[in-house]
Amino acid sequence: MDKPVIVQKAPFKIAVDEGKSYFWCSCGQSKNQPFCDGAHKGSEFSPVKYEAKETKTVYFCGCKYSQNGVLCDGAHNKLDH
Repeated sequence: MDKPVIVQKAPFKIAVDEGKSYFWCSCGQSKNQPFCDGAHKGSEFSPVKYEAKETKTVYFCGCKYSQNGVLCDGAHNKLDH
């Protein structure tokens, strides 16, 4: 299995709108971080859909190693590289 590219060791603070869908980049190759731009094509990675249940600020994972889906769980604090 390929490993995702670590984009940054911090979350992306994003204001989301209730009822809107967002497609998080899981490979780390997108130039439109934290969202997918199709850069994963030809790899085993796929974008992950996030549906905003309310309008608020969320923290999308920037390191791509969160165990909390697309949202940051602090995994970036445990990465060696």
